[in-house]
Amino acid sequence: MQNSTPLAERMRPLSIEEYIGQKHLLGENGILKNAIKQKMIPSIIFWGPPGVGKTTLANIIANSLDRPFYSLSAISSGVKDVREVIQKAQSNELFKSQAPIVFIDEIHRFSKSQQDSLLAAVEKGIIILIGATTENPSFEVISALLSRCQVLVLKEHSKEDLELLLDKAVKEDELLQSKKINIKEKETLISYSGGDARRLLNNLDTVISSSGKNIITNELVKSILSQSPSNFDKDGEQHYDIASAMIKSIRGSDPNAAVYWLARMIAGGEDPKFIARRLLISASEDIGNAHPQALSIALDCFKSVELIGYPECEIILSQAASYLASCPKSNASYKAIKTAKRFVQETGNLPVPLHLRNAPTGLMKQMNYGTDYKYSHDFPGHFVNQEYLPEKISGFKFYEPASNKFENNLRAYLKSIWKGKYDY
Repeated sequence: MQNSTPLAERMRPLSIEEYIGQKHLLGENGILKNAIKQKMIPSIIFWGPPGVGKTTLANIIANSLDRPFYSLSAISSGVKDVREVIQKAQSNELFKSQAPIVFIDEIHRFSKSQQDSLLAAVEKGIIILIGATTENPSFEVISALLSRCQVLVLKEHSKEDLELLLDKAVKEDELLQSKKINIKEKETLISYSGGDARRLLNNLDTVISSSGKNIITNELVKSILSQSPSNFDKDGEQHYDIASAMIKSIRGSDPNAAVYWLARMIAGGEDPKFIARRLLISASEDIGNAHPQALSIALDCFKSVELIGYPECEIILSQAASYLASCPKSNASYKAIKTAKRFVQETGNLPVPLHLRNAPTGLMKQMNYGTDYKYSHDFPGHFVNQEYLPEKISGFKFYEPASNKFENNLRAYLKSIWKGKYDY
């Protein structure tokens, strides 16, 4: 018996009863189960890692409610496609009693204008939107659309869920039945899946078709599958979670954890320039003036990674990550710009003091642009006490040096020149 359809697709559940996992949504008192029962489905954003059933749930909802169902992929669809679907929804006779469901896979890939094109239809109830994303919708979905949708978080499949999926496949799939498949050991299949049900079933499919054997063991799985068991998807949520773990390890001054998470990204095939960019940001945000040379080290790392690439650049990345993690830490400059930006929002466009303005024309000179400006290098110690802030916020301190060797020296210098002005 031949079947070219992947096992994961053959095993896709068609009803809530067949669905495995997400008990917090589909269990006895699950919010989604109750909504389906009551046939009162709001617009939804499903947020979760790959292979946890986001697309499947959208199909189950449409089948359960017996509504028109339109599916788009954010990778291949544009504003024109969205508008066409909305027009079809409006013209559908069933719309008078029930809004069609529009499913958009990878909605985080939609641009702002594409997301904007959905707003009116969602707000007026012309469509029920179901979006699926592996990325945090707080960052990737515009706030106006997010406020009109309920965000439901889908969790990674548990070991028990994955064992049930394997048992179900062996018992119910006709092709596996015909081959008398016996999964003697499940541990490696589950480990290699990374909690992804689709990957689990397709890996089983690969092992069966490649080996021609019907007894599946851990050793057989290892010999067939070449991918790393590391749960890292460089295009999904893990991309950001593991990068975040590396940066937080650097911030926490733990070079061992930093290098571990770096290794996870390397094993997952992460773009080395992405890693180097994160190290550059960390060098300034988390170390800053506590050890200014860290930024130079990170910049040299980025340039070297561009020149060399994998595999040798992993050594450079490791050197930079372990160095940054071992440096003294300060976020004083990071806090300074955040505070200054908040001030800009609160105080608006305060005028530049006349003595600091440029005076390239005669008229500007007549208006006293640049008058009374004192050139610092003309004074002892290359410093002269004059006002550089708008009058309204004179004396406000944005930069507060942290307590470390380098910034203690900066604080002492600033205190010596500004005396009591900024309270250094």
